[in-house]
Amino acid sequence: MIKQIELTVPPEVASGDSILIRLVRKELRLKNSDKVEFKKIKSSIDARSKHVKVILKLEVYVNESTPLETELRINYKQVSGGKKVIIVGAGPAGYFAALELIENGLKPVIFERGKDVRSRRKDLRAIQQFSIVNPDSNYCFGEGGAGTYSDGKFYTRSHKRGSIEKALKILVEHGAKPDILYESRPHIGSNKLPGVVQSIRETILHFGGEIHFNSKMTDIIISKDTACGIIVNDGQEFVADAVILATGHSARDVFYLLKEKNILIEPKPFAIGSRIEHPQELIDEIQYKQKPRDRYLPAAAYSLVCQIRNRGVFSFCMCPGGLIVPSATAPGEIVVNGMSMSARDSRFANSGIVVSIEMQDMESYSSCGALSFMEFQKDIERKFFDTGDNSQRAPAQRMTDFVNGKLSEGSMKSSYIPGIYSGRLDELFPEKISLMLKAALVEFGKKMKGYFTSEGILVGPESRTSSPVRIPRNNLTYEHVTIKNLFPCGEGAGYAGGIISAALDGQNVARAIAKK
Repeated sequence: MIKQIELTVPPEVASGDSILIRLVRKELRLKNSDKVEFKKIKSSIDARSKHVKVILKLEVYVNESTPLETELRINYKQVSGGKKVIIVGAGPAGYFAALELIENGLKPVIFERGKDVRSRRKDLRAIQQFSIVNPDSNYCFGEGGAGTYSDGKFYTRSHKRGSIEKALKILVEHGAKPDILYESRPHIGSNKLPGVVQSIRETILHFGGEIHFNSKMTDIIISKDTACGIIVNDGQEFVADAVILATGHSARDVFYLLKEKNILIEPKPFAIGSRIEHPQELIDEIQYKQKPRDRYLPAAAYSLVCQIRNRGVFSFCMCPGGLIVPSATAPGEIVVNGMSMSARDSRFANSGIVVSIEMQDMESYSSCGALSFMEFQKDIERKFFDTGDNSQRAPAQRMTDFVNGKLSEGSMKSSYIPGIYSGRLDELFPEKISLMLKAALVEFGKKMKGYFTSEGILVGPESRTSSPVRIPRNNLTYEHVTIKNLFPCGEGAGYAGGIISAALDGQNVARAIAKK
């Protein structure tokens, strides 16, 4: 007999199996002789009252064996001699497209401008400690893409795009913890995800795929409106039966290249704002209504949204127990993002608080055409860069001072390793953005009592929320609307927003290519 049940239990009970078994027996009124096993299907936290509970959805097996949680049994094929598909970018869209191609008997040949996931660490250290930005290897570029070293969250609302369960099981089979299969907000962490990425690479190579690092696409070979291959590092020519563009939301050189070659691209609205950092202890107290936090509870998160002047302002990529990291992809710009390790044990909580940017904000950028949003984004990042200091130090301002239009005095504590200095973020942002952020912060303080405080600080611009450009494609074939055999894919093409949605898009594109 197989039954699904829901239990609401204290956090300490949810963390172990022995008491849960007794509760399951009681719930189903089983006999002592009945053999009982179960697996968790969903786990979420209910913190609406002072006594925090965990809601568990369980699949119970009575007198039957529990199937393996991660059992997937994908029949990968040996594709060494198969038809070739070039994939530009080794992020989640590129790697999951590669696995799907192999499953369908096609050979992926991947070109990644950055380094492999472990070699990439040296460049992250260089930007953190010495403010040296490698344009091809940083927090955005390199094996695994932007998500590898900036948190590794797997929450998505993209349920109509494909099988989230399949994507998560692939990650578990390559080393991720099985709890991502049932946690309501699954997370691996930037210290664990690199090993998973490396394992996926080994699978791709084992079944005959190719992966080339330090290999930057510098041109696309087009013949009679058909993509035939790419040029790498300004010299090497590679041809294939199809080309997947999975270059990520920060590959500005790719957008310039497409515009130069008259390949249709479109401006895409995105969001921009700042990282906001609070003491994690404060967020725990607000969310769980307890101090200190129960040791069985994870670092508390939050999600905030409001409408200001008919425009959305919302929290983005919230990182409990996390760090703020420098995510610039070129010298002379400041970009910040959030991340957390698997334990989420930092003293700080951070989140992007961002404003939706629309076409009516682009009047002064109308001459940039399809690149208007991107040029607007670039200008803000450059404005936040302190040319006198010439480093990755970021301007910071207390939340209360930002709203009141004051320079923050005294020292401010932050997890941002390159360092912060007191700056007027309210003046660095365009006035309209500052006004909406100010109004939203006051509103969020009403929704979350204690959130609006001088203990919260704004750090730098959070400007890489999504791609500011869309590469249009046919909704059925996934091909570019004017160039045959060119397949825009993932976040950089404007069709995903996070690791899992990018992975699902990669799978969908690969299946479309196999079908063709």
